[in-house]
Amino acid sequence: MAGETLRAVLELQHREIDARIETYIAQPAGGVNRTASLNQAIAGLRRHIYLEERFLFPALRDAGLIAPVFVMIREHGKMWQTLDRLEPEVEDGAADATALELCRELVGQLQAHNPKEEQILYPQADTALCASTAAELRAFLSCGQLPDGWTCEAAQS
Repeated sequence: MAGETLRAVLELQHREIDARIETYIAQPAGGVNRTASLNQAIAGLRRHIYLEERFLFPALRDAGLIAPVFVMIREHGKMWQTLDRLEPEVEDGAADATALELCRELVGQLQAHNPKEEQILYPQADTALCASTAAELRAFLSCGQLPDGWTCEAAQS
């Protein structure tokens, strides 16, 4: 990650999460790697949403991108709800058809969401963050974990 732009790192996370979900959809039921891939995607997406809302979005709001950040937060809330419905289906393992349906719903949400972030918000990532926040974000990217019980802004009651 050293030397890479935040934009490139965040876009790579999008690709990795998408690929793990697509792996689950494409592989036949019952595969251990299949379920592990989806669990990694769920955890990765939750962590990705956290880092955006914790580190990136406040700086982008301050830079004047209030409306685009608002849209991304609203979409995060919808994805979070889908993840909340998907996770028990994956843990149960019995309702494969439901898990597949929810994965396809999530893929649709991501296909609508990711390009907006990548085209509108991420180009500002390396210039909008102050040096200390950028350093915090880079440290989180290397080893940070989603705090227990954290939910995205739009999913909070």
